[in-house]
Amino acid sequence: MAPAAQFEVAQPPNDAVSALVFAPDAPNRLLVSSWDKNVYLYEIANGTDDATLVKTYEHRAPVLDVCFGANKDEAFTAGLDRQVSRLNLATGEQAVLSKHSDAARCVVYSPEHSILVSASWDSTLHIHNLASPSQPPLTINLPGKPHAMAASPSKVVVAMTARLVHIYDLPSIASTLASGAPASSIQPWQQRESSLKFLTRAVACMPNDAGYATSSIEGRVAVEWFEDTAESQARKYAFKCHRQAAPEEEGGGDVVYPVNALAFHPKYGTFASGGGDGTIALWDAEAKRRMRQYQNYPDSVAALTFSKDGKYLAIGVSPGFETGMEDYSGEGRTKVFIRELGETEAKGKGSK
Repeated sequence: MAPAAQFEVAQPPNDAVSALVFAPDAPNRLLVSSWDKNVYLYEIANGTDDATLVKTYEHRAPVLDVCFGANKDEAFTAGLDRQVSRLNLATGEQAVLSKHSDAARCVVYSPEHSILVSASWDSTLHIHNLASPSQPPLTINLPGKPHAMAASPSKVVVAMTARLVHIYDLPSIASTLASGAPASSIQPWQQRESSLKFLTRAVACMPNDAGYATSSIEGRVAVEWFEDTAESQARKYAFKCHRQAAPEEEGGGDVVYPVNALAFHPKYGTFASGGGDGTIALWDAEAKRRMRQYQNYPDSVAALTFSKDGKYLAIGVSPGFETGMEDYSGEGRTKVFIRELGETEAKGKGSK
């Protein structure tokens, strides 16, 4: 396949994509979760523009998030059935790890610490110690409903309503789990107010463990650093994106779209954003500039992920709610695209 080629997956989900993720140890293995109550496993055949549907894993309710575990055959899901489950991709076996009292919205796995964190609309986190399966999960109460969550090698960032952002330190959580201390001993490493004035839609952590990016429903992205020094905090910035000029006959100005998805390139540290305008932009976080913008997709970009080797960018496209559809259905309009990046396509100006 020629560099910078793109193809559409032949058997996409039947309803909106909620998340997609590549395996940590198999960059051609992709999981996609959907509102159609299924998780889909695809494999990209090397050197071809083809992704085969390997298996479908049915759940009891719409699946809101999925992540890989320690290897290419282990995954974890969170869904509207309130459950956090482990999924054996080889056998199809599902095991419930915990149950929230409202929908389980997000799930992230830390390979460095064998910890799984789930976030629920019941305003709690469940911390699962996968190194000790018999240990019940710890419940952390949050001050707001979580809408997005991401993990770096040492941090978990939770973005909530009311512009609240809590950052947790994973080594500290690991120490608490090992000591058997109560959940109350786990406190946020930092509590921040979002740099964005409107509801957070997505969060992604830098691969170098230095900071994170957030995006909002109001066409903006913010980039921040973890280090709590005046110098580091002075570096944070936010910018407008995913906006289109409104026709002059309609009064001009901008049509503002939500920024639904963010993903950092694992090698170069640049990041992609996907919006309700059906476009994807690639940004250089250090140079504070847009590197490129990709074609208009047929519907809203719902989710993005890079493969661990940085070779592929997977794109979930589904109708958005921006148009106020009452009888919403993503059936027939949900698509998954895979773009094979050119060698330096995602390389920023300052990247080595």
